[in-house]
Parts: sequence; structure tokens; C-alpha cells
Amino acid sequence: MRHDVTSQGALTVTRSHVADYVALAKPELTLLSVLTSVGGAYLAARDFIPYAALVHTLIGTTLVGAGAGALNQYIERNSDALMRRTENRPLPSGRVQPREALLFGIVLSVLGVLQLSLLTHPLAGSLAAATLGTYLFLYTPLKRMTPFSTVVGGIPGALPPLIGWAAVTGDLPAAAWSLFFILFFWQMPHFLSLAWMYRKDYARAGYRMLTVVDPSGQVAARQILIYNLALVPAALAPTLMGILGPLYFFAALTLTIGFLVQAARLHHERTNVNARKLFYGSLVYLSVLIGLMILDRTL
Repeated sequence: MRHDVTSQGALTVTRSHVADYVALAKPELTLLSVLTSVGGAYLAARDFIPYAALVHTLIGTTLVGAGAGALNQYIERNSDALMRRTENRPLPSGRVQPREALLFGIVLSVLGVLQLSLLTHPLAGSLAAATLGTYLFLYTPLKRMTPFSTVVGGIPGALPPLIGWAAVTGDLPAAAWSLFFILFFWQMPHFLSLAWMYRKDYARAGYRMLTVVDPSGQVAARQILIYNLALVPAALAPTLMGILGPLYFFAALTLTIGFLVQAARLHHERTNVNARKLFYGSLVYLSVLIGLMILDRTL
């Protein structure tokens, strides 16, 4: 009986440690990157479905995304300890040691870039490396320097569909860049609504987010509305460029106008409730939009 209890306790500790490493990988953000990169690969394949490229894209972007998440948490571990939203993450809580997280992030990132470079196309690997570099060495430090960091952070966040496209075709035509701009414009209301919800946390950690520099939220709400307006033509561009059809066009138009209405509500009344609705609405919006792309492409 004593042996069974000891084994059970060891198993619980092991499971807990695995869960900590999963948390280091920022699974929510990684999943988003994987979905958009595989979606880009699927849209790039016009006459056939390149299953091998899709699988390697999925694995490669998962590794790079997970590695980037771990390295970001390694860099920001002291700041995370100051924020209620992040104080229980594996590093600030002490459940994972910094050296472990650093090694974990480096290994995953290198493996991911190599996977994409050697098993899909070198351009895809280069874009993955650029995503990693801009996220860790531009966006992450800039958060402490300027509110413009959110715009800079939109670049690595919008690169995954280009990675997927390049993995299949080895080039980046204008149609591929239309996917980049959809993600880029979408990220601004997504990030800024989150920044409004947690503005006190960001201020406590010393981040110069737009909602910290302008605590009234007026500038952030205006920026959200502007980027949502820009998202309308961007979301329709794939049909105008000939890679998707009228089904996607009209469904995307309806969906994007609904998202714009949410942004207008936050602009009119800057409350945490409206910001939360916009934030979660942004997740639903992107998920449904990607689903519409895949459905239209399949049909």
C-alpha cells in the first residue's frame, strides 16, 4: 500500500510538471499560429492537397510557436511576477527553473525552424525564424519602451499564414499577403481590448501599453475602431484576388461588420464589459473566418 501511495504521488508530480511545460508553450497563442499557418498552406494548394507539407507545417509551426512562448516567458519572468494575470505562471511561481525554460524554448525553436526549412521550403523556415526574432527581440523589449510595440507585435503575429503558403509554393504572391493583412488588422482590436482589461496589471509591471500611457482609453478605443474599419476590405481581399469565392465574400462581409459593431460599442462606451466582449468576439471572429476560408476552398 505504501508503495502504491508513493507511486501515485510521483505520477501526480510528473503530470503537474508536464502541465507546467505545456503552459510555458503558451498553447492558446501557439494553436492560433498553427491554425493560421496550416490555413495558409491549404489555401495555397490550388489543384491538390499536399498532405506532407500540411503535416510538416503543422509540426514546424507548433514547435516554433511553443519555443517562442517559452522564451518569451523566460525573458519576462520578473515582469510576470508583478502581474496578477501572470504571477502563477511556471517561472514566476518557481515551479520551473529559468535555465530549464531557456533550454526548452531554444530546443523547440531550433527544431521547428529546421523542420520547416528542410522538410517544406527554406523560405518557410526563414519566415519562421523572422517570426521568432521579431517577437522576442523587437516586440518583447519594446513593450517597456513605447505603445507602438503593439503594432510591431502585429508583424510576427501575422506571419504564420505566409509560413504555410511558402511551405507549399515556395513563394509569396499578393494573395498570400492578403492573409497577412487580415491577421495584422485583426490583432489590433484583439490586443488593445486585452490591454484595456488588464491596464492596471500592465502599469504595475512597467509596460508602456497604450492603455497605460492614456488611462482614459480614448486613444486605444479610437485605434481599435480604425483597425476594425481597415479589416473590412482586408477580409474581402481573398475573393477579390481570386483565391476564394462569393460564399466566403458575403459571409466574411457579414461577420466583419458584426465585429466592427462590437468595436463601435467599445468606442462609444469604454468599459471592461465591452472590452471583454470584443476580446472574446475577436477569437470567435478569427476562428469562424478561417473556417469559412477552408469551407469555400473545399467547395
